Amino acid sequence: MIDEITTALARIRIVLVETSHSGNIGAVARAMKTMGLARLELVAPKHAIDAEALARASGADDLLERAGIHATLPDALTGCRLVIGASARLRTVEWPLLEPPDCAQQLLAEAAHGDVALVFGRESSGLSNVELARCQALVHIPTNPDFSSLNLAAAVQVLAYELRRTARAAQGAQLIDPPRDLATADEMESFHGHLAQTLGVIGYGDPAQSHKLMRRLRRLFYRASPDRTEINILRGILTAAQGRKLPRQPTP
Repeated sequence: MIDEITTALARIRIVLVETSHSGNIGAVARAMKTMGLARLELVAPKHAIDAEALARASGADDLLERAGIHATLPDALTGCRLVIGASARLRTVEWPLLEPPDCAQQLLAEAAHGDVALVFGRESSGLSNVELARCQALVHIPTNPDFSSLNLAAAVQVLAYELRRTARAAQGAQLIDPPRDLATADEMESFHGHLAQTLGVIGYGDPAQSHKLMRRLRRLFYRASPDRTEINILRGILTAAQGRKLPRQPTP
């Protein structure tokens, strides 16, 4: 299952156009690798990959080493069957506009048959109209309208996460907690008996006379659904409390 997800994501190119700062390239590589994306293509970057890019990559150096460097956007898109451009603002030009989930679905559907690309423009001005003309659709991240600025790496991270989430959902992958070794009914009953006994020893009321208190404590621990290790810890605490009775408070 994971291999199928890796294969689908491997056909998605992240294309950066005329990136101004090398550190942003490194940060994008890191954002990509955390989500399983591996194809980074650079179009006429303003600065070469340097120490700052490597530092910001934080372990995604391999993506930087394999990154393609192209003179023009068409060169970076060679062989792609679908190209979607990321737009930070809504354009006046009529262009198919997608939200991140729809963008991810379309890219992954086409990635099943060949390479696709997600294109990001310059940090300050985004993609030009000429570059937009190379894209079949645009994707827009619906940010807070009062503060809509996303830096390049953050935008890549949002869309990379959506791609991975969509790929996992399509393959039926989900996070599953390992099975817990829950305390059995008899172990819980023994614990509640131990608890009632300890409350009596430390002088916290009279559990034999306070059925309401014990019912509330039962509900509390049943809601917690403790496992066997947790019950053993609790019983250890009760045993320690029985061996060390609280000191009697001096009378004033």
